[in-house]
Amino acid sequence: MTTLALPLIEPNKVSLGGHEKFVFRYGWLKKGADALAHNPAVFSAEDAIVALGVGKNMVRSIRFWGLALGLFEEDTSNRKSLALRLSQLGQALLSDTGWDPYLEDLATLWLLHWQLATNPARALVWHLAFCDFLEAEFTKPQMIAFVARAFDRLGVSTTPASIERDVEVFLRTYVPATRKPSEAPAEETMDCPLVELRLLDYAPEDGVYRFNSGAKISLPTPVFGYALLVFLSQVAAHRRAVAFDECLYRRGSPGQVFRLDETSVAEHVEALEALTQGALSVRESAGVRQVYLQALDEAAFRALAFNLLERYYAGDER
Repeated sequence: MTTLALPLIEPNKVSLGGHEKFVFRYGWLKKGADALAHNPAVFSAEDAIVALGVGKNMVRSIRFWGLALGLFEEDTSNRKSLALRLSQLGQALLSDTGWDPYLEDLATLWLLHWQLATNPARALVWHLAFCDFLEAEFTKPQMIAFVARAFDRLGVSTTPASIERDVEVFLRTYVPATRKPSEAPAEETMDCPLVELRLLDYAPEDGVYRFNSGAKISLPTPVFGYALLVFLSQVAAHRRAVAFDECLYRRGSPGQVFRLDETSVAEHVEALEALTQGALSVRESAGVRQVYLQALDEAAFRALAFNLLERYYAGDER
């Protein structure tokens, strides 16, 4: 049975912190994108507070989230520069004529969740929680302990306080604020847009968080397809088939990141055969379901993934 290699996490490339204890908010990503269009070095500029219309810590937080969500990227054309630019996805989503610059479509939130959870270099705690943590429920101390062990195993050096801050922000990314505005600064009671996905539930009476696993009726097949094609692109050039279970259970797979059940993944994958004109199909051989891939290289697979999103936002695949 063909299996996928686990994606490597390189400790020397992991960037920790930067969110300044804020989750991202509606309007922040568009605000950052517009500012970058006028000044690629805006986040390090002296007038960044004025240009973005937020406090100094929020300037740093917008930068963090833009990079963690894969919507901003470093401009590598000048190594001495602190300039950023919009990624291909960032430009497509957030430009004035973009697909969904103000995050009004739940599909966009699913897409951003995928981007975040599959970015270990910029959002390692989020990646570990969705790609490595296998428990259905947990307490905050249990998640902190899990992350600390994972960091130790990976050789990522940081402090216990830093881990606790990252776990706290991770939780607030997906769970509505439970404190009353009078009990905390207003900035800390603002919910993240990803709360709408309801991937995590919280029971305050016992302090337990629970992943919501199963069907996700607001997750469109083209967004699932984008995620699956990106996931499979690493093997598309030299393998023609991947076990169906890899798409469901393998670390970093859409099944894991979206917390889907077997039936949901099967339905999405089967629908993708028509949406990809046969570039991806499901067959069963000797009682084993496999996902078959057309002979495309990695770049072509990623282009096909992006095309699924283009067609969805154009209204062709709704």
